[in-house]
Amino acid sequence: MKCIGYFLAALAFGATSYATADTSDEIAKYRQLLADGNPAELWEMRGEELWKTKAGPKNATLEKCDLGKGPGIVKGAYAELPRYFKDVNKVMDLEQRLMHCRMTLQGLTLEQATAVPFGATGKPSLIEPMVSYITAESRGMKMSVPMSHPEEKRAYEIGKKVFFYRGGSHDFACATCHATDKQRIRLQDLPNLLNKNDAQAAYGTWPAYRVSQGEVRTMQHRLNDCFRQQRFPTPVYGSDVITAVTMFLAKNADGGVYNGPALKR
Repeated sequence: MKCIGYFLAALAFGATSYATADTSDEIAKYRQLLADGNPAELWEMRGEELWKTKAGPKNATLEKCDLGKGPGIVKGAYAELPRYFKDVNKVMDLEQRLMHCRMTLQGLTLEQATAVPFGATGKPSLIEPMVSYITAESRGMKMSVPMSHPEEKRAYEIGKKVFFYRGGSHDFACATCHATDKQRIRLQDLPNLLNKNDAQAAYGTWPAYRVSQGEVRTMQHRLNDCFRQQRFPTPVYGSDVITAVTMFLAKNADGGVYNGPALKR
């Protein structure tokens, strides 16, 4: 009788393993089928229009915004972010830098520059389209995040500490879900962000159009949602802690080909 029990348990384990593999394959096929018509393209086009449209008290465009490669240069800029910016003496990610340009070039207040960072039905965001446009201009390029300035190294180390920091009601950390190979939650594979290949595949596809939400979601949104799921306080939009975590993840993905905005479930 005990042998029969072991046999049935083995069958059940095998069936679960096959089901898991089959599910992952089917999800991959589903994404591939939709990829050719990724709605993120609409956000990219809208973002380019917003980038070139005069706005704010200064009635100016963002075409002189320096994203790290010089004023007005968008091509390849995202592949080298986050990075240290001398004019503000700090490391900034894309969304922080975009916020800065909107305030300095267009004259918006901080409140105006960060209004509706994440869109919803009937309440579209101006930020998500611009991020989509800027990131798309690095598509096909290799991630090459600078790490020569002391502040860049400092941001990386802070991001690493936050990644491993455990807390909240569930005693979770980013590492709880993303520091081990072949973990899953429900039908979702969880990338090991300490593994170079996993980090490149994961980081290099954000921002992304979320089918379940009908919106393009940026890296700030992705990380904010991770903090929420850990039952941590939600960081303020554009906070330095998010930039630090982004620096840690981006550097782990260094050398990978950027392929966003992508499509996610």
